[in-house]
Amino acid sequence: MKEMVPQFYERLLRLLRWRLWIAEKLRPSPWQETLCWAAVAGVLGALSALTFRFGVDLIHSLLTGNTEGMVDSFRELNWQQRLGIPVVGGVLAGMVLLFGKRLHPGESSTDYMEAILISSGELRVRASVVKSTAAMFSIASGGSIGREGPMVQLAAVAASFIGRWRKFSAPQLRLLVACGAAAGIASAYNAPIAGSFFVAEIILGTIAMESLGPLAVSAVAATLTMRALSNAHTLYRVPAFTLNSLWEIGPFVVLGILAGMVAPIFLRSLRYVEGWFSATKLPLPLRLALGGLIVGGLAVRVPEVCGNGYSVVVSILNGQIVWSVLLLVMVCKWIATAASFGSGAPGGVFTPTLFMGASLGYLFGFAVHSFWPTGAADPQAFALVGMGALLAAASHAPVMAIIMLFEMTLSYDIILPLMLCSVVAYYTARGIEDKSLYSQALQKKAAEQPDAVHLPGIVADLVKSQATRVLQTARFEAIARQFLQSRREEIYVTTEEGKYAGAISLHDIKPYLNDAAVAAHVIAGDLLRDDVPTVGLTATLAEALRIFALHAGQTLPVVEPESGRLAGHLVKNDLLLALLEGKGPQGQAVPIR
Repeated sequence: MKEMVPQFYERLLRLLRWRLWIAEKLRPSPWQETLCWAAVAGVLGALSALTFRFGVDLIHSLLTGNTEGMVDSFRELNWQQRLGIPVVGGVLAGMVLLFGKRLHPGESSTDYMEAILISSGELRVRASVVKSTAAMFSIASGGSIGREGPMVQLAAVAASFIGRWRKFSAPQLRLLVACGAAAGIASAYNAPIAGSFFVAEIILGTIAMESLGPLAVSAVAATLTMRALSNAHTLYRVPAFTLNSLWEIGPFVVLGILAGMVAPIFLRSLRYVEGWFSATKLPLPLRLALGGLIVGGLAVRVPEVCGNGYSVVVSILNGQIVWSVLLLVMVCKWIATAASFGSGAPGGVFTPTLFMGASLGYLFGFAVHSFWPTGAADPQAFALVGMGALLAAASHAPVMAIIMLFEMTLSYDIILPLMLCSVVAYYTARGIEDKSLYSQALQKKAAEQPDAVHLPGIVADLVKSQATRVLQTARFEAIARQFLQSRREEIYVTTEEGKYAGAISLHDIKPYLNDAAVAAHVIAGDLLRDDVPTVGLTATLAEALRIFALHAGQTLPVVEPESGRLAGHLVKNDLLLALLEGKGPQGQAVPIR
């Protein structure tokens, strides 16, 4: 039996030597781990987006008997099918949503923006799957709604699942859900930079590297996955656009003002129709059926209203549609989008907003060209710029809009008028109404849950009670097992009464790793260091940050002020994220309590 003890310790010490080598050579910090999990969230986000696309295409083929695009499919249908299929899709979507509520009455379909901004970051998988399934029926049946909403929701759900599985803190979990949202946008539009800035600018309200870095990693991972598993390409293939004359800058500025004026009207119309549908007090399936009936009625004469408008935008940018037809399509599409959105059809209005911008820009460019050919030599260029301008005005995120239009078209020649027009549209819209495409929904949810978010103000709000700890009398074997089971480079030592006594670093046990006989007689009290600073449970975050500035480690032991008992540990990464969240969305200061 005595011969087996050195052999046992030798195996244990060999594992510890590998653990120490990884800690010394690779030095994985909490930020590096965050980036790794952001990449995983990006891959899963892309896979969920591909699954959603497959589901939509499958349901669309079953409803229409056609595998072509939405508009082309509806063009081949007779008028009864054009009228009836959106109604059927609305009924099925409503029944799915009702079934989800009855199956899990206490589980709400939490939105990813709500999870990031006004909750703990937790998204329920079953509720989100129900909502996304209903969106499949709405979108596949021709609803004038975008796919990006459910795709982003599913990607965020996947990220939330990872975070809850890994037991992330609330700030970490919210950041990971934001990474999932960025992955969803990148997957929907093949635009990783815009996906990162969409979340950073619209949702988080900051482009600090603590948040933008993980968002970018997640978006890039999602884009690479989409390109590896599908035929992802530049979303809008457009001819080369050039600024023919400096005189064209004038009409582009006017287009920016026009887009800034139209965007608030567009958003108000969506909210007005939503209120009208709510006032009908119809059951959810009938309400969605009514929205589908409006879309179907328009599709009888104008099938271009079906879907998110992608194919029509491509036709506009390539000059394949005449202005008189486009004017009719734009008016009908506006009504159809309001009907789909107002009836409660789950989906997004991001792509329909791009459609409205392209139509507005082309019609304006064509009008200027008719009276002043040199002032708008290429109306299609105005369509492209109009997309970015209306998106910037509607979302109140001009940087994201500019980057997204560039990534979706890869047309650098148009970047100067695009930047100017988008900024002008943004400030014009802000001057008319300080509400964006997403702000009112978030304000409504925040009002429903006024105490949902408790921004931390003291260490007790962020402390993790599952600190790795051993007793002072613990033998080397117990210390070694704790290091092998934990990813931390420090474990804490306590007395029998639970009072904090000191800390043991992974590097403190290095001298004993080559001598099993000596290690067998070492206890925790022989190894602990009492020079590791502690932070009180009721200390402010500012005080904790000051202590971290004087300490090279990534964690601090947290002790109870009076008893001196070890309450847990504070992670530096959590502290920085909490302080970053305290700035609030859109740069507005949020008091930290």
